[in-house]
Amino acid sequence: MKPHLLASVAVLVLGIVAAPPLSVAEGLPDLGEAAQTDFSPAAERRIGESIMHDIRRDPAWLDDAEINAYLNRLGNRLAAQSSESRQEFEFFALKDSTLNAFAMPGGYIGVHTGLILAAASESELASVLAHEISHVTQRHLARLINKAGQGQVSSLLALAVAIFAARSNPDLAVGAVMAGQGASIQNQLNYSRDFEREADRVGLFLLERSGFDIRGMSGFFERLQKFGRLYENNAPGYLRTHPLTTERLADMGNRIQSRPYRQAADSLEFQLVRAKLRSKEGAARDAVTDFESRLRDRNFSGAEIAVRYGLAQARLRDGKLAGAEAELAELRRLKAQSPMIETLAAQLRLKQGDVAGAVRILREAQPRYPQERAIVYGLVEALLEGRQAQDAITLIEDDLLSYPSDARAHALQAKTYAMLGKRLQQHRAQAESYLLLGQLPLAVEQMELAQKSGDGNFYEQSRVDARLRELKLRLAEEAKQAKPK
Repeated sequence: MKPHLLASVAVLVLGIVAAPPLSVAEGLPDLGEAAQTDFSPAAERRIGESIMHDIRRDPAWLDDAEINAYLNRLGNRLAAQSSESRQEFEFFALKDSTLNAFAMPGGYIGVHTGLILAAASESELASVLAHEISHVTQRHLARLINKAGQGQVSSLLALAVAIFAARSNPDLAVGAVMAGQGASIQNQLNYSRDFEREADRVGLFLLERSGFDIRGMSGFFERLQKFGRLYENNAPGYLRTHPLTTERLADMGNRIQSRPYRQAADSLEFQLVRAKLRSKEGAARDAVTDFESRLRDRNFSGAEIAVRYGLAQARLRDGKLAGAEAELAELRRLKAQSPMIETLAAQLRLKQGDVAGAVRILREAQPRYPQERAIVYGLVEALLEGRQAQDAITLIEDDLLSYPSDARAHALQAKTYAMLGKRLQQHRAQAESYLLLGQLPLAVEQMELAQKSGDGNFYEQSRVDARLRELKLRLAEEAKQAKPK
Protein backbone atom coordinates (compact mmCIF):
# COMPACT_ATOMS: atom_id res chain seq x y z
CA MET A 1 0.00 0.00 0.00
CA LYS A 2 1.33 3.44 -0.88
CA PRO A 3 2.35 5.97 1.80
CA HIS A 4 -0.55 8.33 1.01
CA LEU A 5 -2.97 5.47 1.58
CA LEU A 6 -1.36 4.64 4.91
CA ALA A 7 -1.78 8.27 5.92
CA SER A 8 -5.45 8.06 5.01
CA VAL A 9 -5.77 4.96 7.15
CA ALA A 10 -4.42 6.93 10.10
CA VAL A 11 -7.28 9.38 9.61
CA LEU A 12 -9.67 6.44 9.46
CA VAL A 13 -8.84 5.32 13.00
CA LEU A 14 -9.72 8.72 14.41
CA GLY A 15 -13.06 8.97 12.66
CA ILE A 16 -15.28 6.00 13.34
CA VAL A 17 -18.39 6.02 15.52
CA ALA A 18 -19.95 3.16 17.42
CA ALA A 19 -23.40 1.58 17.31
CA PRO A 20 -25.16 -1.13 19.32
CA PRO A 21 -25.01 -4.72 18.09
CA LEU A 22 -27.87 -6.27 16.16
CA SER A 23 -30.55 -7.36 18.58
CA VAL A 24 -31.59 -10.16 16.25
CA ALA A 25 -28.24 -11.96 16.44
CA GLU A 26 -28.93 -14.23 19.35
CA GLY A 27 -26.13 -14.92 21.81
CA LEU A 28 -23.73 -12.18 20.72
CA PRO A 29 -21.08 -11.18 23.26
CA ASP A 30 -21.96 -7.92 24.96
CA LEU A 31 -19.16 -5.66 23.83
CA GLY A 32 -20.85 -2.54 25.09
CA GLU A 33 -22.11 0.62 23.40
CA ALA A 34 -19.81 3.55 22.82
CA ALA A 35 -20.99 7.12 23.10
CA GLN A 36 -22.68 8.40 19.97
CA THR A 37 -21.60 12.01 20.47
CA ASP A 38 -18.07 12.00 19.06
CA PHE A 39 -18.74 11.31 15.39
CA SER A 40 -21.91 11.09 13.38
CA PRO A 41 -22.60 8.47 10.69
CA ALA A 42 -22.31 11.32 8.17
CA ALA A 43 -18.80 12.05 9.45
CA GLU A 44 -17.91 8.37 9.05
CA ARG A 45 -19.11 8.47 5.47
CA ARG A 46 -16.98 11.54 4.73
CA ILE A 47 -13.91 9.82 6.16
CA GLY A 48 -14.60 6.72 4.07
CA GLU A 49 -15.08 8.85 0.96
CA SER A 50 -11.76 10.58 1.59
CA ILE A 51 -9.96 7.25 1.76
CA MET A 52 -11.79 6.00 -1.35
CA HIS A 53 -10.54 9.02 -3.30
CA ASP A 54 -7.01 7.73 -2.72
CA ILE A 55 -7.86 4.09 -3.36
CA ARG A 56 -9.41 4.92 -6.74
CA ARG A 57 -6.06 6.37 -7.80
CA ASP A 58 -4.13 3.32 -6.65
CA PRO A 59 -2.90 0.98 -9.44
CA ALA A 60 -4.62 -1.90 -7.64
CA TRP A 61 -8.05 -0.33 -8.16
CA LEU A 62 -10.05 -2.57 -10.51
CA ASP A 63 -12.04 -0.23 -12.73
CA ASP A 64 -14.40 -2.90 -14.03
CA ALA A 65 -18.06 -1.92 -13.97
CA GLU A 66 -19.29 -5.51 -14.26
CA ILE A 67 -17.23 -6.99 -11.45
CA ASN A 68 -17.95 -4.11 -9.08
CA ALA A 69 -21.65 -4.21 -9.97
CA TYR A 70 -21.75 -7.91 -9.10
CA LEU A 71 -20.05 -7.31 -5.75
CA ASN A 72 -22.52 -4.54 -4.97
CA ARG A 73 -25.54 -6.68 -5.83
CA LEU A 74 -24.22 -9.52 -3.71
CA GLY A 75 -23.23 -7.25 -0.83
CA ASN A 76 -26.47 -5.28 -0.80
CA ARG A 77 -28.48 -8.51 -0.81
CA LEU A 78 -26.74 -9.37 2.47
CA ALA A 79 -26.85 -5.86 3.93
CA ALA A 80 -30.61 -5.69 3.32
CA GLN A 81 -31.03 -8.22 6.14
CA SER A 82 -29.31 -5.95 8.68
CA SER A 83 -31.29 -3.87 11.14
CA GLU A 84 -28.98 -0.96 10.22
CA SER A 85 -31.18 -0.02 7.27
CA ARG A 86 -29.75 3.52 7.07
CA GLN A 87 -26.21 2.31 6.48
CA GLU A 88 -25.02 2.74 2.89
CA PHE A 89 -22.51 0.32 1.42
CA GLU A 90 -20.15 0.35 -1.55
CA PHE A 91 -18.25 -2.79 -2.53
CA PHE A 92 -15.24 -2.74 -4.82
CA ALA A 93 -12.52 -5.05 -6.13
CA LEU A 94 -8.75 -4.61 -6.00
CA LYS A 95 -6.32 -6.34 -8.36
CA ASP A 96 -4.43 -8.39 -5.82
CA SER A 97 -3.75 -12.12 -5.89
CA THR A 98 -3.66 -12.39 -2.10
CA LEU A 99 -6.68 -13.65 -0.12
CA ASN A 100 -8.01 -10.60 1.67
CA ALA A 101 -10.97 -8.29 2.19
CA PHE A 102 -11.42 -5.28 4.46
CA ALA A 103 -14.07 -2.85 5.71
CA MET A 104 -13.67 0.90 6.12
CA PRO A 105 -15.82 3.53 7.85
CA GLY A 106 -18.88 4.65 5.99
CA GLY A 107 -19.64 1.22 4.56
CA TYR A 108 -16.83 0.88 1.99
CA ILE A 109 -15.76 -2.75 1.60
CA GLY A 110 -12.86 -3.90 -0.55
CA VAL A 111 -12.32 -7.42 -1.87
CA HIS A 112 -9.13 -8.76 -3.43
CA THR A 113 -9.51 -10.57 -6.73
CA GLY A 114 -7.47 -13.42 -5.24
CA LEU A 115 -10.18 -13.99 -2.64
CA ILE A 116 -12.95 -14.03 -5.27
CA LEU A 117 -11.04 -16.69 -7.21
CA ALA A 118 -10.29 -18.71 -4.06
CA ALA A 119 -13.95 -18.98 -3.07
CA ALA A 120 -15.23 -22.45 -3.96
CA SER A 121 -18.86 -21.28 -4.01
CA GLU A 122 -20.90 -18.09 -4.01
CA SER A 123 -21.91 -18.84 -0.42
CA GLU A 124 -18.22 -18.75 0.56
CA LEU A 125 -17.73 -15.36 -1.07
CA ALA A 126 -20.97 -14.13 0.49
CA SER A 127 -19.77 -15.28 3.91
CA VAL A 128 -16.72 -12.99 3.68
CA LEU A 129 -18.86 -10.03 2.61
CA ALA A 130 -21.33 -10.76 5.42
CA HIS A 131 -18.45 -10.78 7.91
CA GLU A 132 -17.14 -7.43 6.64
CA ILE A 133 -20.64 -5.91 6.58
CA SER A 134 -20.93 -6.88 10.24
CA HIS A 135 -17.70 -5.07 11.07
CA VAL A 136 -19.32 -1.92 9.62
CA THR A 137 -22.76 -2.26 11.19
CA GLN A 138 -21.19 -3.05 14.58
CA ARG A 139 -18.79 -0.06 14.23
CA HIS A 140 -15.86 -2.09 15.49
CA LEU A 141 -12.99 0.31 14.88
CA ALA A 142 -14.96 3.10 16.56
CA ARG A 143 -15.55 0.95 19.60
CA LEU A 144 -11.85 0.10 19.61
CA ILE A 145 -10.96 3.80 19.73
CA ASN A 146 -13.58 4.65 22.34
CA LYS A 147 -12.45 1.79 24.56
CA ALA A 148 -8.82 2.85 24.37
CA GLY A 149 -9.34 6.56 24.80
CA GLN A 150 -7.40 9.38 23.17
CA GLY A 151 -4.31 8.61 25.23
CA GLN A 152 -3.73 5.44 23.22
CA VAL A 153 -4.39 6.84 19.76
CA SER A 154 -0.72 6.62 18.69
CA SER A 155 -0.63 2.90 19.48
CA LEU A 156 -3.88 2.35 17.64
CA LEU A 157 -2.54 4.23 14.63
CA ALA A 158 0.35 1.78 14.52
CA LEU A 159 -2.10 -1.08 14.69
CA ALA A 160 -4.29 0.35 11.93
CA VAL A 161 -1.31 0.92 9.65
CA ALA A 162 -0.23 -2.67 10.29
CA ILE A 163 -3.64 -4.08 9.48
CA PHE A 164 -4.11 -2.15 6.27
CA ALA A 165 -0.51 -2.50 5.14
CA ALA A 166 -1.07 -6.25 5.23
CA ARG A 167 -3.29 -5.83 2.21
CA SER A 168 -0.31 -5.80 -0.12
CA ASN A 169 2.84 -6.02 1.98
CA PRO A 170 2.75 -8.44 4.93
CA ASP A 171 6.38 -7.69 5.82
CA LEU A 172 5.59 -3.99 6.19
CA ALA A 173 2.63 -4.88 8.38
CA VAL A 174 4.75 -7.00 10.72
CA GLY A 175 7.30 -4.21 10.93
CA ALA A 176 4.62 -1.70 11.84
CA VAL A 177 3.31 -3.94 14.58
CA MET A 178 6.81 -4.43 15.96
CA ALA A 179 7.37 -0.67 15.95
CA GLY A 180 4.21 -0.14 17.96
CA GLN A 181 4.54 -3.15 20.21
CA GLY A 182 3.55 -3.03 23.82
CA ALA A 183 0.76 -3.89 26.19
CA SER A 184 -1.74 -1.55 24.55
CA ILE A 185 -1.28 -3.10 21.10
CA GLN A 186 -1.64 -6.61 22.47
CA ASN A 187 -4.77 -5.59 24.37
CA GLN A 188 -6.30 -4.18 21.21
CA LEU A 189 -5.45 -7.32 19.25
CA ASN A 190 -7.15 -9.39 21.93
CA TYR A 191 -10.13 -7.09 21.80
CA SER A 192 -10.27 -7.44 18.02
CA ARG A 193 -10.75 -11.20 18.47
CA ASP A 194 -13.97 -10.41 20.32
CA PHE A 195 -14.97 -8.30 17.35
CA GLU A 196 -14.18 -11.21 15.02
CA ARG A 197 -16.50 -13.49 16.97
CA GLU A 198 -19.23 -10.88 16.89
CA ALA A 199 -18.78 -10.38 13.14
CA ASP A 200 -18.93 -14.16 12.65
CA ARG A 201 -22.24 -14.42 14.45
CA VAL A 202 -23.87 -11.40 12.88
CA GLY A 203 -22.48 -12.49 9.49
CA LEU A 204 -24.02 -15.96 9.85
CA PHE A 205 -27.38 -14.35 10.53
CA LEU A 206 -27.11 -12.19 7.39
CA LEU A 207 -25.94 -15.16 5.35
CA GLU A 208 -28.84 -17.37 6.40
CA ARG A 209 -31.48 -14.66 6.00
CA SER A 210 -30.16 -13.96 2.47
CA GLY A 211 -30.68 -17.56 1.36
CA PHE A 212 -27.05 -18.71 1.25
CA ASP A 213 -25.54 -21.89 2.66
CA ILE A 214 -24.13 -20.85 6.04
CA ARG A 215 -21.68 -23.77 5.87
CA GLY A 216 -19.84 -21.69 3.32
CA MET A 217 -18.45 -19.53 6.13
CA SER A 218 -16.91 -22.34 8.16
CA GLY A 219 -15.73 -24.15 5.01
CA PHE A 220 -13.91 -21.10 3.71
CA PHE A 221 -12.31 -20.19 7.03
CA GLU A 222 -11.20 -23.79 7.62
CA ARG A 223 -9.47 -23.81 4.24
CA LEU A 224 -7.77 -20.53 5.08
CA GLN A 225 -6.54 -21.98 8.36
CA LYS A 226 -5.11 -25.08 6.64
CA PHE A 227 -3.43 -22.88 4.06
CA GLY A 228 -1.92 -20.78 6.83
CA ARG A 229 -0.51 -23.86 8.54
CA LEU A 230 1.06 -25.12 5.33
CA TYR A 231 2.62 -21.76 4.53
CA GLU A 232 3.28 -20.26 7.93
CA ASN A 233 5.53 -17.48 6.63
CA ASN A 234 3.12 -16.58 3.83
CA ALA A 235 -0.28 -16.95 5.46
CA PRO A 236 -3.25 -15.39 3.68
CA GLY A 237 -3.60 -11.68 4.43
CA TYR A 238 -7.11 -12.33 5.66
CA LEU A 239 -5.71 -14.37 8.56
CA ARG A 240 -3.33 -11.54 9.46
CA THR A 241 -6.08 -8.93 9.61
CA HIS A 242 -8.81 -11.25 10.95
CA PRO A 243 -7.33 -13.43 13.72
CA LEU A 244 -8.67 -16.96 13.26
CA THR A 245 -8.63 -19.13 16.38
CA THR A 246 -9.74 -22.67 17.13
CA GLU A 247 -12.30 -21.17 19.47
CA ARG A 248 -13.78 -19.08 16.64
CA LEU A 249 -14.02 -22.08 14.35
CA ALA A 250 -15.61 -24.19 17.07
CA ASP A 251 -18.14 -21.48 17.91
CA MET A 252 -18.97 -21.09 14.23
CA GLY A 253 -19.30 -24.87 13.76
CA ASN A 254 -21.62 -25.24 16.75
CA ARG A 255 -23.95 -22.54 15.50
CA ILE A 256 -24.02 -23.99 11.99
CA GLN A 257 -24.76 -27.53 13.20
CA SER A 258 -27.85 -26.28 15.02
CA ARG A 259 -29.32 -24.83 11.81
CA PRO A 260 -31.10 -26.80 9.06
CA TYR A 261 -29.12 -27.60 5.91
CA ARG A 262 -29.85 -25.39 2.93
CA GLN A 263 -28.29 -25.93 -0.48
CA ALA A 264 -27.65 -22.74 -2.41
CA ALA A 265 -26.70 -22.93 -6.08
CA ASP A 266 -24.11 -20.51 -7.44
CA SER A 267 -25.49 -17.77 -9.66
CA LEU A 268 -24.36 -17.58 -13.28
CA GLU A 269 -23.05 -14.09 -12.54
CA PHE A 270 -20.71 -15.44 -9.85
CA GLN A 271 -19.33 -17.99 -12.31
CA LEU A 272 -18.90 -15.41 -15.09
CA VAL A 273 -17.14 -12.91 -12.81
CA ARG A 274 -14.64 -15.58 -11.75
CA ALA A 275 -14.11 -16.62 -15.37
CA LYS A 276 -13.52 -13.02 -16.42
CA LEU A 277 -10.96 -12.51 -13.64
CA ARG A 278 -9.19 -15.74 -14.56
CA SER A 279 -9.06 -14.73 -18.23
CA LYS A 280 -7.13 -11.59 -17.28
CA GLU A 281 -4.48 -13.41 -15.23
CA GLY A 282 -0.95 -13.94 -16.52
CA ALA A 283 -0.13 -14.06 -20.22
CA ALA A 284 -3.07 -14.11 -22.61
CA ARG A 285 -1.81 -17.28 -24.32
CA ASP A 286 -1.59 -19.09 -20.96
CA ALA A 287 -5.13 -18.06 -20.09
CA VAL A 288 -6.37 -19.44 -23.41
CA THR A 289 -4.54 -22.72 -22.81
CA ASP A 290 -6.02 -23.02 -19.31
CA PHE A 291 -9.60 -22.58 -20.50
CA GLU A 292 -9.08 -24.84 -23.51
CA SER A 293 -7.79 -27.53 -21.17
CA ARG A 294 -10.82 -27.17 -18.87
CA LEU A 295 -13.16 -27.42 -21.84
CA ARG A 296 -11.38 -30.41 -23.34
CA ASP A 297 -11.34 -32.28 -20.02
CA ARG A 298 -14.94 -31.24 -19.25
CA ASN A 299 -13.47 -29.76 -16.05
CA PHE A 300 -16.16 -27.22 -15.32
CA SER A 301 -18.50 -28.85 -12.75
CA GLY A 302 -21.59 -28.11 -14.81
CA ALA A 303 -20.59 -24.47 -15.51
CA GLU A 304 -19.87 -24.90 -19.22
CA ILE A 305 -21.22 -21.42 -19.92
CA ALA A 306 -18.64 -19.86 -17.60
CA VAL A 307 -15.75 -21.81 -19.13
CA ARG A 308 -16.75 -20.87 -22.69
CA TYR A 309 -17.22 -17.25 -21.62
CA GLY A 310 -13.76 -17.23 -20.01
CA LEU A 311 -12.25 -18.79 -23.13
CA ALA A 312 -13.92 -16.14 -25.31
CA GLN A 313 -12.53 -13.38 -23.07
CA ALA A 314 -9.05 -14.93 -23.13
CA ARG A 315 -9.09 -15.32 -26.93
CA LEU A 316 -10.29 -11.72 -27.31
CA ARG A 317 -7.38 -10.62 -25.14
CA ASP A 318 -5.02 -12.78 -27.23
CA GLY A 319 -6.30 -11.25 -30.47
CA LYS A 320 -7.87 -14.51 -31.66
CA LEU A 321 -11.18 -12.95 -32.70
CA ALA A 322 -12.49 -15.83 -34.81
CA GLY A 323 -11.98 -18.22 -31.89
CA ALA A 324 -13.72 -15.80 -29.52
CA GLU A 325 -16.66 -15.54 -31.92
CA ALA A 326 -16.89 -19.33 -32.02
CA GLU A 327 -17.24 -19.47 -28.24
CA LEU A 328 -19.81 -16.67 -28.31
CA ALA A 329 -21.83 -18.71 -30.82
CA GLU A 330 -21.71 -21.65 -28.42
CA LEU A 331 -22.96 -19.38 -25.63
CA ARG A 332 -25.89 -18.36 -27.83
CA ARG A 333 -26.59 -22.03 -28.57
CA LEU A 334 -26.63 -22.75 -24.84
CA LYS A 335 -29.13 -19.86 -24.46
CA ALA A 336 -26.92 -18.11 -21.92
CA GLN A 337 -28.54 -14.93 -20.62
CA SER A 338 -26.33 -12.29 -18.98
CA PRO A 339 -25.42 -8.63 -19.59
CA MET A 340 -21.77 -9.71 -19.38
CA ILE A 341 -22.26 -11.83 -22.49
CA GLU A 342 -23.83 -8.90 -24.34
CA THR A 343 -20.94 -6.55 -23.53
CA LEU A 344 -18.51 -9.25 -24.66
CA ALA A 345 -20.41 -9.60 -27.95
CA ALA A 346 -20.28 -5.83 -28.46
CA GLN A 347 -16.54 -5.72 -27.76
CA LEU A 348 -15.98 -8.41 -30.37
CA ARG A 349 -17.97 -6.43 -32.94
CA LEU A 350 -15.94 -3.28 -32.22
CA LYS A 351 -12.64 -5.17 -32.50
CA GLN A 352 -13.70 -6.28 -35.97
CA GLY A 353 -14.73 -2.78 -37.04
CA ASP A 354 -18.46 -3.48 -36.92
CA VAL A 355 -19.56 -0.41 -34.94
CA ALA A 356 -23.15 -0.67 -36.11
CA GLY A 357 -23.28 -4.28 -34.89
CA ALA A 358 -21.94 -3.28 -31.45
CA VAL A 359 -24.48 -0.46 -31.15
CA ARG A 360 -27.31 -2.81 -32.16
CA ILE A 361 -26.31 -5.43 -29.56
CA LEU A 362 -26.10 -2.89 -26.75
CA ARG A 363 -29.29 -1.06 -27.72
CA GLU A 364 -31.16 -4.36 -27.62
CA ALA A 365 -29.57 -5.26 -24.28
CA GLN A 366 -30.29 -1.94 -22.57
CA PRO A 367 -34.06 -2.44 -21.95
CA ARG A 368 -33.39 -6.02 -20.80
CA TYR A 369 -30.76 -4.89 -18.28
CA PRO A 370 -31.75 -1.29 -17.40
CA GLN A 371 -29.64 -1.14 -14.21
CA GLU A 372 -26.43 -2.45 -15.79
CA ARG A 373 -23.95 0.41 -15.92
CA ALA A 374 -21.52 -1.45 -18.20
CA ILE A 375 -24.21 -1.57 -20.92
CA VAL A 376 -24.60 2.23 -20.82
CA TYR A 377 -20.86 2.88 -20.78
CA GLY A 378 -20.32 0.46 -23.66
CA LEU A 379 -23.14 1.95 -25.72
CA VAL A 380 -21.86 5.52 -25.33
CA GLU A 381 -18.34 4.42 -26.30
CA ALA A 382 -19.70 2.53 -29.33
CA LEU A 383 -21.72 5.56 -30.45
CA LEU A 384 -18.63 7.75 -30.15
CA GLU A 385 -16.61 5.17 -32.09
CA GLY A 386 -19.22 5.50 -34.83
CA ARG A 387 -19.06 9.33 -34.68
CA GLN A 388 -22.68 9.44 -33.46
CA ALA A 389 -22.00 12.10 -30.85
CA GLN A 390 -25.52 13.54 -30.86
CA ASP A 391 -27.05 10.16 -30.05
CA ALA A 392 -24.38 9.66 -27.40
CA ILE A 393 -25.06 12.98 -25.67
CA THR A 394 -28.81 12.29 -25.60
CA LEU A 395 -28.16 8.90 -24.01
CA ILE A 396 -25.64 10.08 -21.39
CA GLU A 397 -27.63 13.14 -20.35
CA ASP A 398 -30.74 11.03 -19.84
CA ASP A 399 -28.64 8.56 -17.89
CA LEU A 400 -27.21 11.27 -15.61
CA LEU A 401 -30.72 12.23 -14.54
CA SER A 402 -30.87 8.83 -12.81
CA TYR A 403 -27.19 8.58 -11.85
CA PRO A 404 -25.99 12.15 -11.10
CA SER A 405 -23.13 10.92 -8.88
CA ASP A 406 -21.54 8.63 -11.47
CA ALA A 407 -18.05 10.04 -12.13
CA ARG A 408 -17.52 7.81 -15.16
CA ALA A 409 -20.77 9.00 -16.74
CA HIS A 410 -19.69 12.64 -16.33
CA ALA A 411 -16.33 11.78 -17.94
CA LEU A 412 -18.15 10.19 -20.89
CA GLN A 413 -20.31 13.29 -21.12
CA ALA A 414 -17.14 15.41 -21.31
CA LYS A 415 -15.73 13.15 -24.03
CA THR A 416 -18.95 13.46 -26.01
CA TYR A 417 -19.08 17.25 -25.71
CA ALA A 418 -15.45 17.37 -26.90
CA MET A 419 -16.47 15.50 -30.04
CA LEU A 420 -19.31 17.98 -30.53
CA GLY A 421 -16.87 20.90 -30.17
CA LYS A 422 -18.65 22.31 -27.10
CA ARG A 423 -15.67 23.29 -24.96
CA LEU A 424 -17.52 24.97 -22.08
CA GLN A 425 -19.74 21.92 -21.63
CA GLN A 426 -16.78 19.59 -22.03
CA HIS A 427 -14.72 21.21 -19.26
CA ARG A 428 -17.72 21.62 -16.97
CA ALA A 429 -18.58 17.92 -17.27
CA GLN A 430 -14.96 16.93 -16.69
CA ALA A 431 -14.88 19.14 -13.60
CA GLU A 432 -17.87 17.33 -12.15
CA SER A 433 -16.18 13.98 -12.83
CA TYR A 434 -13.00 15.10 -11.02
CA LEU A 435 -15.05 16.45 -8.13
CA LEU A 436 -16.81 13.12 -7.64
CA LEU A 437 -13.40 11.43 -7.63
CA GLY A 438 -12.20 13.77 -4.87
CA GLN A 439 -9.80 15.70 -7.10
CA LEU A 440 -10.93 19.22 -6.20
CA PRO A 441 -7.89 21.13 -7.59
CA LEU A 442 -8.35 19.47 -10.98
CA ALA A 443 -12.08 20.27 -10.86
CA VAL A 444 -11.28 23.95 -10.25
CA GLU A 445 -8.79 23.89 -13.14
CA GLN A 446 -11.42 22.46 -15.49
CA MET A 447 -14.02 25.02 -14.40
CA GLU A 448 -11.52 27.80 -15.10
CA LEU A 449 -11.05 26.40 -18.60
CA ALA A 450 -14.83 26.30 -19.02
CA GLN A 451 -15.05 29.92 -17.90
CA LYS A 452 -12.47 30.96 -20.52
CA SER A 453 -13.86 28.83 -23.36
CA GLY A 454 -16.02 31.62 -24.77
CA ASP A 455 -18.49 29.34 -26.52
CA GLY A 456 -21.33 29.21 -23.98
CA ASN A 457 -24.49 31.29 -23.82
CA PHE A 458 -25.27 33.67 -20.97
CA TYR A 459 -27.10 31.05 -18.92
CA GLU A 460 -24.32 28.45 -19.33
CA GLN A 461 -21.62 31.01 -18.52
CA SER A 462 -23.48 32.10 -15.37
CA ARG A 463 -23.75 28.52 -14.16
CA VAL A 464 -20.02 28.01 -14.67
CA ASP A 465 -19.17 31.26 -12.84
CA ALA A 466 -21.32 30.31 -9.86
CA ARG A 467 -19.96 26.76 -9.71
CA LEU A 468 -16.36 28.00 -9.96
CA ARG A 469 -16.87 30.40 -7.02
CA GLU A 470 -18.32 27.54 -4.98
CA LEU A 471 -15.40 25.21 -5.76
CA LYS A 472 -12.77 27.88 -5.04
CA LEU A 473 -14.35 28.55 -1.64
CA ARG A 474 -14.26 24.84 -0.91
CA LEU A 475 -10.63 24.62 -2.01
CA ALA A 476 -9.69 27.57 0.21
CA GLU A 477 -11.47 25.98 3.17
CA GLU A 478 -9.62 22.71 2.64
CA ALA A 479 -6.29 24.54 2.45
CA LYS A 480 -7.13 26.37 5.68
CA GLN A 481 -7.96 23.13 7.49
CA ALA A 482 -4.76 21.50 6.22
CA LYS A 483 -2.53 24.19 7.79
CA PRO A 484 -0.78 23.07 10.99
CA LYS A 485 -2.21 24.73 14.09
